[in-house]
Amino acid sequence: MKHWLPLVFGLALFQGVMAQDLRETLFEDADQTLEVARNANAPLLSPRLFSDGMEAYAAAESNLQRGRNLERVRSRLTIATTAFLEATAAAEIANITLASVIKTRDDALNAQADKFARELWLGAEDRFVSATRRLESGNIRGARDRAGEAESRFRSAELSAIKVQYLSQTRALLAQAEQARVRRYAPITLEKAAALLLQAEQELSNNRYDTDLPRSLARQANYEARHAIFLAERVRLLRDEDWTEEQIILAYEEPVTQIAAAADRVAQLDHGMEPVVEELVAYIEDMVLRDQQLTIDLAEGRQRNVGLEDEIRDLDQRLGGVSQERVALVKRLEAEARIREQFTQIETLFARDEARVSRESNNIIMRLVGLTFDSGQANVGSQYRPLLAKVRDAVEVFPGSQVIVEGHTDAYGSDGANMTLSRTRAEAVSKYLSTQFNIASYRISAVGYGETRPIANNETPQGRTRNRRIDILIKPQLD
Repeated sequence: MKHWLPLVFGLALFQGVMAQDLRETLFEDADQTLEVARNANAPLLSPRLFSDGMEAYAAAESNLQRGRNLERVRSRLTIATTAFLEATAAAEIANITLASVIKTRDDALNAQADKFARELWLGAEDRFVSATRRLESGNIRGARDRAGEAESRFRSAELSAIKVQYLSQTRALLAQAEQARVRRYAPITLEKAAALLLQAEQELSNNRYDTDLPRSLARQANYEARHAIFLAERVRLLRDEDWTEEQIILAYEEPVTQIAAAADRVAQLDHGMEPVVEELVAYIEDMVLRDQQLTIDLAEGRQRNVGLEDEIRDLDQRLGGVSQERVALVKRLEAEARIREQFTQIETLFARDEARVSRESNNIIMRLVGLTFDSGQANVGSQYRPLLAKVRDAVEVFPGSQVIVEGHTDAYGSDGANMTLSRTRAEAVSKYLSTQFNIASYRISAVGYGETRPIANNETPQGRTRNRRIDILIKPQLD
């Protein structure tokens, strides 16, 4: 009996291979049309015809496995192939006729509406399926009516899903605050959180595809809600311990005193905290600016030293023209030293609230902190003439230099609008300098960078204010 086992297994294997070859031959056309139908998204866009094809296809597989007559198998496969072809054609028509609702459905899926707005999604999907079935039946008008209903519901589902993802945490925090009776102890901060939430929701409703602003608003609302909870706990503690008003104010002043001490300053609080805070802010800003300039100077110094060493080494190894090239090198070094002296001269032109002056390589950058625009506007008001006159004076320190006016915005608003606004403002300043102060037009140019070059955090009002700026770049001639 053992001698027969290899023969039995070999025969079974041969029969399996033959059956597989037979299936591939019989199902070749049906498999190809099935793949084409799936690629055309027929299961979604032509559900009835595709389902008919799959039913015949399954019947063919069942008949083959059960050893039924091959003609019966072929008959079922012919039905399946025809149904798949018709489903593909119907899907292509649906892609054109229902293009708008298909895109809206895709947008809702991208927002995970099927997860975060399940009920709305199912209602929209029901009408979408109804639209595809009516289109399959030739009822184009009915299909479009159902598609319109589906599109409206998909948009509602999409918006609801976006709001859930961005705003659910804020709502949960506000609910927690209400439950903890925070409104009784920190009503102002809690109301601020609620107002930010409402603003974020309105921004999403107005433009769900520009989520930078509502995301930022939601984060601010989360912070204010947590802040309100903290303040309420602190107020309860102070009341329970019967703190006097004087004790509260002294505790309030203590952190400012510690910060001043860290800056080697004495906090004189006999006129309130405002003067001390202003002095500390100015000190920190100076330190930041000085640190940035030192970093730039250090990197440039290292690079310059390496370059000069290479040039001098190369000159020493060459026989001809050494004197002439050494003279040119010395002149260039003298020109760079002169630029550093002129930079110091320009620094003294501006007050702190007018401009911040820095140097990058041999270029001078004047950040016009004292020049602002009304929201969405690009007009240079007459009140800025004294400041721009100082800009003219700075430019004249470098005869023959090129001047580039750079416009920048914060991250709020669309990328395209910000780019356009920044360029328009830069052009307005450039035109003002040219027409009012006779800076030759061939020397001055304007460029807008929109929100692409932030210098501060766009998540804070102070940071966004710093990012909305005009920078003047002076590029001196070295010869």
